Amino acid sequence: MKRVVVFCGSSLGFNSIYRDTAKELGKVLAEKNIGMVYGGGKLGMMGIIADAILDHQGEVIGVIPKLLEKEEVVHHAVEEMIVCRRMSERKVTMSKLVDGYITLPGGFGTLDELFEALTLNQLHIEQKPVGLLNINGFFDATLQQIQHMIAEGYIKPENQQLLIVGNSVEELLDKMQAYQAPEKSDVINKVVR
Repeated sequence: MKRVVVFCGSSLGFNSIYRDTAKELGKVLAEKNIGMVYGGGKLGMMGIIADAILDHQGEVIGVIPKLLEKEEVVHHAVEEMIVCRRMSERKVTMSKLVDGYITLPGGFGTLDELFEALTLNQLHIEQKPVGLLNINGFFDATLQQIQHMIAEGYIKPENQQLLIVGNSVEELLDKMQAYQAPEKSDVINKVVR
């Protein structure tokens, strides 16, 4: 992987373990020469990881919608900042720039971005690794919900392999580097034809 999107919150959360792990991820990405594309903000987890990468001379590209391009939100130390018109355009722009996705703790927007990346892979629009850094069990309930959706017949069991879960930075990056995209299912092949 040469470059990844990192989805994460514009808030810090209450537990310092999330901030510490964001700093660690930023440092490791810079050391491995893996660039980061992110939401362009200086607040919360977004600001923490961007600062960590910049502190270690790594590559950071921000993609921010015009409505959020405010002095108190945008990260001015990021050299490349792409301003787009809409949130939906932001996702497409980010996707075109990267080889994979990493999700850290966050809120509704973070989950929206995670599930859109998974859906793109499920539909074989993309074939990129989608990683979830499950810091301190933050995503345990989300993972349980996915298992429930499988049990109730709304997600195919084989599609759970589209989500790569790691409990540490190194574990997640190793799994993402080793990721092999699954073959198109018969259902998708019929739809595509």
